[in-house]
Amino acid sequence: MEKTGAITPGDFLVLVQRRGGIFHEIIRACKNRNLPMAGADRLRVGAELGVKDLTSLLSYLATPENNLALAEVLRSPLCGVSEAELFELSYGRGQKYLRQVLEAQKERFPGIVSMLRDLRAKSDFMRPYELLEYALTAHGGRERLLARLGTEAEEGIAALLDQALAYERSGVPSLTGFLAWLESDEVEIKRQLESRSDQIRVMTVHGAKGLEAPIVILPDSATPRETVRSEILSQDGLAVWKTRSGEMPEAQVALNEEIKARQSEERMRLLYVAMTRAESWLIACGAGEPPKEDSKSWYAMIRAGLERAGAVSGPAGVELRLSSSDWPADAVNTPLGGRDDSVPSLPAWVAEIPPAPVKQPDPLSPSDLGGEKALPGTAGEAYSEEEAKLRGTALHLLLEHLGDAPDSAREDRAASLMEPFGFPDSQDLIAQASGVLEAPELQFLFGPNALAEVPVTAQLPELGGRQISGAIDRLLITPERILAVDFKSNRVVPDSPQETPEGLLRQIGAYASALQQIYPDVPVETAILWTQTAELMPLPHDIVRDALLRTHIS
Repeated sequence: MEKTGAITPGDFLVLVQRRGGIFHEIIRACKNRNLPMAGADRLRVGAELGVKDLTSLLSYLATPENNLALAEVLRSPLCGVSEAELFELSYGRGQKYLRQVLEAQKERFPGIVSMLRDLRAKSDFMRPYELLEYALTAHGGRERLLARLGTEAEEGIAALLDQALAYERSGVPSLTGFLAWLESDEVEIKRQLESRSDQIRVMTVHGAKGLEAPIVILPDSATPRETVRSEILSQDGLAVWKTRSGEMPEAQVALNEEIKARQSEERMRLLYVAMTRAESWLIACGAGEPPKEDSKSWYAMIRAGLERAGAVSGPAGVELRLSSSDWPADAVNTPLGGRDDSVPSLPAWVAEIPPAPVKQPDPLSPSDLGGEKALPGTAGEAYSEEEAKLRGTALHLLLEHLGDAPDSAREDRAASLMEPFGFPDSQDLIAQASGVLEAPELQFLFGPNALAEVPVTAQLPELGGRQISGAIDRLLITPERILAVDFKSNRVVPDSPQETPEGLLRQIGAYASALQQIYPDVPVETAILWTQTAELMPLPHDIVRDALLRTHIS
């Protein structure tokens, strides 16, 4: 006996023959007694009950019509719906989705409906990790899972969160992508338990090679492993299907016995590994049902060896004990681990209430800087503001997607683009777009050197540093100049830049100011393409800048 000081949790190493039921039961029992545990050396993330519940929640949020996923969430600790309540919700609903039935009974399940609504609303813009953490924290998911499944569920939950972070580092994160990533492979985490820490370690004998501990416990040593588990055997390089023991031909019986002999040799090697991991104490236990033939179990071999070595009967619960020295009579019995459980004092800043975060104003849209957007037209010709915007959107789509279409396919593509709008005069819009695209003097705007629908954002000094965010219809970039062109579908076209409506000038001025910050050494030019007349109107820099300076931001 080498160790005679106080025993700490880190002195214990529990070795099992395989990761079966007793493996997880040992970890669960120790955690239930609040013993410090290093956890399992391997963790199959997808097999954890808490992870399954959270994965079902993510599946439902990704596809709210997934009845099975919603049923799993309702029955999980996250919602706590009983089996009878779930049956009442599901039975007789006809073609309705389970979500619709649940929503109709929101007075009966107000908390559940509110939680699921909130999570669905946030699932569109939260990353998988954020969504999981929000469900676990803001809606008490972690507390509910641990209350039902026990503290051992914490490991699986933490592993799932780690996997969510790992997924987000691999590319652009999305909820459906994360679910597919989880399903594509069985994620198994291997922990490094080699370093000695003040925690009880539980692992297989295979994983313990090279490790040592003052106290080693073999809990399942009474169970012999005499079966050939594989259904397909290999004989002379050929695959052989294993038949029932009473129907085996002689050749397969011999092969089966040969495999058992090799397994027996491997078990003896593992027994040697298990016994030699102990620095001071080796404790062999016989958990489970006693075997019919006890002589081949590790427990029987260790017992026979102890008897030959002169072991004596131990205290109650100990069949045999062999020791080379006695425990010192003056040994001090200290609390487990000798830990200091006093609560440390917290720094003062922990109790301080932090100031409320300053909400940054939303970016401004260049098209919403105020001012008139159109000149007065002839009576009966003007469209409502909403209709004018819709027609402008349709024209933008045509100009964006018809430019690179072959002549033979242009008509079909135009009809397909116009179909969702349902304009009675859609042919007039198509003709207007075709007139612009076919104008010789405008071809350079739709060639390969022109960029379409270019997003731009910047903080503009003319607006007091406020940020704008918009999209430029056409942008041409050359070493000599930058040209930004915006399409306008106004029915009344001004005769000169000076007569251009104020709101349009402010919009173009915002684009020019942003581009000048990006390209400070290159002249920035702007123009409006009037689709009604297929005319490109250059705008002087002073006019658009002055209009931008006249903008009043509330």
